Formats: sequence, structure tokens, C-alpha cells
Amino acid sequence: MASMARLYVASDLQAGADLALDEAAAHYLRHVLRLGEGATLRLFNGRDGEYAATLGLAGKRGAMVRLGEQTQPYRAPRDLWLCFAPIRQGRIEFLIEKATELGAARLVPVLTQRTQLRQINAVRLEAHVKEAAEQCERLDLPALAPLVPLETMLAQWPAERRLFACLERQAAPGLLAALQGLPPGGPLAILIGPEGGFAPEEAERIVAWEFVTPVSLGETILRAETAALAALALAQAVLSRP
Repeated sequence: MASMARLYVASDLQAGADLALDEAAAHYLRHVLRLGEGATLRLFNGRDGEYAATLGLAGKRGAMVRLGEQTQPYRAPRDLWLCFAPIRQGRIEFLIEKATELGAARLVPVLTQRTQLRQINAVRLEAHVKEAAEQCERLDLPALAPLVPLETMLAQWPAERRLFACLERQAAPGLLAALQGLPPGGPLAILIGPEGGFAPEEAERIVAWEFVTPVSLGETILRAETAALAALALAQAVLSRP
């Protein structure tokens, strides 16, 4: 089962159903994975769990699959958001892929004063999200939110969701210690600043909000993508405790 190809589809999944795949999916199965008629694979759609499937006729314009039994029931991800300032091309794709692997339920790109990448290619990033979810055995795709200015995000923030702001060079408790005592499963969010960190006035405004807990990730200054992934790993360790 582990060696079967996995594919995300938007269609409903039900045992015994025939499902038409689009041209892009057919090309991926035939020319990237080199699968032929009769090959087995697994499909998921983010709501119905995962199903075994058998590849039927695949042409240039699409392919057909026959769905078998459900291999995994749907499990909702832990209610963990990652809010991050977009970083340079190449590194942002890496961050998105690894955040998907680490179980972030929502990815929120945030525009700050020192953000270097002022626009994002949402279509490209969503493709990286889908590919990472297919490879890491997730049963869902994290939602990719539109790019939002920091002040707008804070003003519209749901107060019941605790936001842990990772601030370097400030006296703050470690993230792991700050997470202790939270109920399992969330909801919570991690905020990571841009390359060069938040501007001093931004940091002051961030910590002024009641739903924000300032935290540290240690004595060294981490690259933005390293900080994001370290914070997600710590949060998942706490949220997954029995």
C-alpha cells in the first residue's frame, strides 16, 4: 500500500464508482509515474478519506479510474495555522512544502514592512501544497490564504485563536513552555516574521493585542523558513500529546 501512487482529486469518492481524471492528472500518471492500464493508486479529496483505485484507459485528454475500498477514513488536521512573511523564490516553496508535511491546517502569507517578496504566485504555491500532501500521506490540503497586510490580519483576527508571535532579540518565554497547558488540538497559530525580523514598531503593535503571546525560539537567530518549521514541529508535539 505504501508504494502506491497517491493523487489528490476534487471529486467525491465512493467505493465502486468510476471517476474521470483531467488531462493534467492523466499526464502525471502516464508520463511522470509511468503507470499503465490496470495500475493501482490511491486517491484522496480532503473530505472523504482515501480510496484505492485502478487505472483504466488513459488518453491525451484524461483518464478513467475505478474506485475500490476506502483505505483510510478522513481525519481532520489539528487546528494549527502558520502565518508567515513571504520569503524569496525557491525558499518560499520549500517552506510551503515542509509546512504541509508538518500538518499546518492554514497558511497565511503576511505583508510586513521588511517583507522582501511583495507578491506571491498562489497557483504555483498551491501546486506545491498538493504535491507535498500527496507525498506525505495527508488526507487533506492546507488552505492557502490570500496575502494580507499585518495590520489587517491583526485587526480581523478571531480572538479565540491564540497567536504565538516568534520575536527575536526580545525577552520572551520559549515557545515550548508557552504552549504547555493548551488544550489538545488547538485552535492556535504561529506568526513568523520576515528576513531581518519585524520592525520595532511592528513588534510593539503585535504584542499589544490580547490574543498574542510573544515567544522565543532560542538564543540563535534563525532563518525565516527554519523558524517556521521549528515552531510548527514544537506546536505539533504539544498538540499531539495524549
